[in-house]
Amino acid sequence: MRIDTLVRPTAGPDHHRRSTPADGAPERRPQEPAAAPAPAPVPSGTRDTDGMAVAAFVLGLTGLLVMNIVLGPIAIVLASIALLRGTARRGRALLGLGLGVADLLVLAVLVTANGSVVWGFGG
Repeated sequence: MRIDTLVRPTAGPDHHRRSTPADGAPERRPQEPAAAPAPAPVPSGTRDTDGMAVAAFVLGLTGLLVMNIVLGPIAIVLASIALLRGTARRGRALLGLGLGVADLLVLAVLVTANGSVVWGFGG
């Protein structure tokens, strides 16, 4: 009886052997299936411009109620950059641009009507 038959595991046909054959050649293993290709990364420029369009919209909308002297110009700049870079959210960027301009118009009306930049709902 040979010693390699005593040492070799006998777990079944699908058990992978780790030993080398008697002739000293390395054991041939079946090819492992190739890993699935990684999904294509989203260009960061597109994601950035979409974020700028959304931020312009939110800041322009918020600027109608508070801090229109600051938020209006920021909304205009962000919307302009997003539109120039070709955002996928073109409508949202246009709304942000319009709301930023509306913020500045509200500011101009407040300054001419009341002589101040502060307003309130209670009269």
